[in-house]
Amino acid sequence: IWSRGTSAEGGASIVKLRRMREQAYVLLWVCDVMQLLSSFQTSIQHCEEATTSLTLCFALAARSLFTQKYPPVKFLSEKDRKRILITGGAGFVGSHLTDKLMMDGHEVTVVDNFFTGRKRNVEHWIGHENFELINHDVVEPLYIEVDQIYHLASPASPPNYMYNPIKTLKTNTIGTLNMLGLAKRVGARLLLASTSEVYGDPEVHPQSEDYWGHVNPIGPRACYDEGKRVAETMCYAYMKQEGVEVRVARIFNTFGPRMHMNDGRVVSNFILQALQGEPLTVYGSGSQTRAFQYVSDLVNGLVALMNSNVSSPVNLGNPEEHTILEFAQLIKNLVGSGSEIQFLSEAQDDPQKRKPDIRKAKMMLAWEPVVPLEEGLNKAIHYFRKELEYQANNQYIPKPKPARIKKGRTRHN
Repeated sequence: IWSRGTSAEGGASIVKLRRMREQAYVLLWVCDVMQLLSSFQTSIQHCEEATTSLTLCFALAARSLFTQKYPPVKFLSEKDRKRILITGGAGFVGSHLTDKLMMDGHEVTVVDNFFTGRKRNVEHWIGHENFELINHDVVEPLYIEVDQIYHLASPASPPNYMYNPIKTLKTNTIGTLNMLGLAKRVGARLLLASTSEVYGDPEVHPQSEDYWGHVNPIGPRACYDEGKRVAETMCYAYMKQEGVEVRVARIFNTFGPRMHMNDGRVVSNFILQALQGEPLTVYGSGSQTRAFQYVSDLVNGLVALMNSNVSSPVNLGNPEEHTILEFAQLIKNLVGSGSEIQFLSEAQDDPQKRKPDIRKAKMMLAWEPVVPLEEGLNKAIHYFRKELEYQANNQYIPKPKPARIKKGRTRHN
């Protein structure tokens, strides 16, 4: 059993190895009990039936330990089943996309360097014959045979992408270049997870796909904004010059389970602060607007776009617009928190308005968000409560990250 575990360590995960080792200990204990019962059997003739029943129960319990249960997976024939690569597949959105594609019956390979992604998000698939997890940074080339590539790799929350701006730029430029090179070599279709940040602090409202944006190229958010803009440029250069099939999704604010609790985004900050009874921090006056979509709606949009014939950029977001102050009050009410709202100085280059024009997605993908805001928030709040319980038991209490980057700190690229 131990040798079996170590041979699987490289292909699956240390999580699986530890689980198998614990199962081995339990099995050895069961074997000891069965051997003891066997020795008693010769001297206690009147207990033969009870001994047999108890032995059978232990055997069935040991067998169940080695029966891995997975979510239900649809069967697809060889011609319909695709080999799909998801970069950043252990992250918030990537892990939900992994779930959908696995349950649809495809073969999924997740690539992640776990900078913001977590193995916990996908460990329920480890060991499944259609699933593979690779610890890899897309800044380095990857050689693998696939039919489709969902390129999601990149930190997406401001504190995370500002933490190491050069690394963020490398991931969005060199990483995208590597994935486009892979798509060219194997003839795969690539979907780029771009962002509404390409519009910057927009002067047009709502934002449609033909708006070029209003971006500060040297501001604190530029590493992400401009990184995604050049990634889009690379996609269309490869499409025009090399004939690579590309799809570009411009993703607006998204929330749901598996978000990092302290990643500095509006939803996670407000929910965490409300649950812990701390003041809800609003940067600026709170009159800035955002439009939030639930993660399952986004995943359905990504899959629809990948399998469509639309090669130009498409907005994926919820056009239901709220001010940050309204949103803070809504979360307070849903949590049932007595937290106050605290106003702090406005973050630099924070967009004042953000609302997607999704007419193109409706018309060409037959897609639009269907999960109501309050329903999605209740699911997110339930998840955060469970996470707080888990982390409290492990003596770790997360704190929301500030919106601004700390200055004068040495970082490695």
